[in-house]
Amino acid sequence: MKKIVKVIGLIVFGFIIYYGFVTYPKLDLISGFSAKSVASAHFNDNRTLEVIEKSDNNIEMITLAKNKIDASGKFATASVYGLKERKAIYREGLGATLINDDFDVSKPYNIPKRNKIVNNLPFPYGNLEPKDTIFSTIDYERLKKTVANAFDKNGQNVKKTRSVLVLYKNKIIAEKYLKGFDKNSKILGWSMTKSLTATYFGILQKQGKIDIYKPAPIIEWQKDDRKNITINDLLHMNSGLEWEESYEKICDATKMLFQEEDMGKVQLDKPLKFKPNYHWNYSSGTTNLLSKILRSQFKNHQEYLDFWYVSLIDKIGMNSMIVESDMTGNFVGSSYGWATTRDWAKFGLLYLNKGNWNGEQLFDESWITFITTPTNNSDGQYGGHFWLNAGGKYPDAPKDLYSCNGFQGQRIFIIPSLDLVIVRMGLSEDFDFNGFLKEIIGSFEK
Repeated sequence: MKKIVKVIGLIVFGFIIYYGFVTYPKLDLISGFSAKSVASAHFNDNRTLEVIEKSDNNIEMITLAKNKIDASGKFATASVYGLKERKAIYREGLGATLINDDFDVSKPYNIPKRNKIVNNLPFPYGNLEPKDTIFSTIDYERLKKTVANAFDKNGQNVKKTRSVLVLYKNKIIAEKYLKGFDKNSKILGWSMTKSLTATYFGILQKQGKIDIYKPAPIIEWQKDDRKNITINDLLHMNSGLEWEESYEKICDATKMLFQEEDMGKVQLDKPLKFKPNYHWNYSSGTTNLLSKILRSQFKNHQEYLDFWYVSLIDKIGMNSMIVESDMTGNFVGSSYGWATTRDWAKFGLLYLNKGNWNGEQLFDESWITFITTPTNNSDGQYGGHFWLNAGGKYPDAPKDLYSCNGFQGQRIFIIPSLDLVIVRMGLSEDFDFNGFLKEIIGSFEK
């Protein structure tokens, strides 16, 4: 009997050692994700810690973290089994930033200057409620049912949809929110922010301030073959640079988001693995490098910060939006854009209207062709920082559909041929997007 107990004890001890060996390196990322998520959701959208832990942080492994919010100090902390405590601070104008022990919280910092236009125009061009518009070609009952079916029912927790908004000819024809959310709730777009980041290159190109077909302006690349990588290559995610993106394990992407001070530098330092323009590889590091390149286009940091809002965000009335920064003060263009569902929809409308916003052309119409041209070897899935349906990913939707996609099923679908923009925000990819699109499109008379 003693021998059996001893064997069992050794097995248990061995398991504990193995579990610790496998898990300990992840603790820094777990507590980092949790602290950042708590700080962002609480200070950007006023969510309680209870709500955040039951929804935003209800992810395998992340639930191991113990979180605290310091409302007066405007920061959040998280640790796992009392180990690897991480801290995320909130700064007005810059949102939440995950920091390390070397970060000087007393150091002065710049914040973007906002010009939030307030007028008496209805949505989408103003701050008033949208005008009721009835289209005779729409089966509203079918549309209402389709939108309702996008949400969980009877205590289910599978689809995890938080909001759905459907716009036709610039008019809201359907809108629904999960209990606890409404038109004023700011929701993290995750990688939808990538499409926003790319748009600044279209704006600069229209202003004649950048040539995206020229080599990327990176001094560190000038002594090797990386000097041939163009901004165009980066925008199409086919630079050929080494990068691993997987949110199921420790990889380049997770280490960048939850450990690095300068997120734009991570991809910059990677070696060339393939010839540029021949190998598509989705990379959040590439987008943050593009944000770093944007910074280099301005004389000082204040101009860089202001440009994101003056030239686009506030220009189209996305007054709720905030793009969060890394420890260097650069925007995390790959992942950290927050806005209401209606404001995310405005971004989709800007593209539906080919860069024209209420009479002002923010980028040339040719930019639409650029971002919807499939990247080499992407099987028609990806263009210039936008996802495409050219390869038929959604078989029951038009091939001209393109979209902004984010982690956990954030979507802005733009369908030019049908004059539609469809926004779905949630916490799960376990969602029948093709069926959802099919039913919405089916609500229109042929």
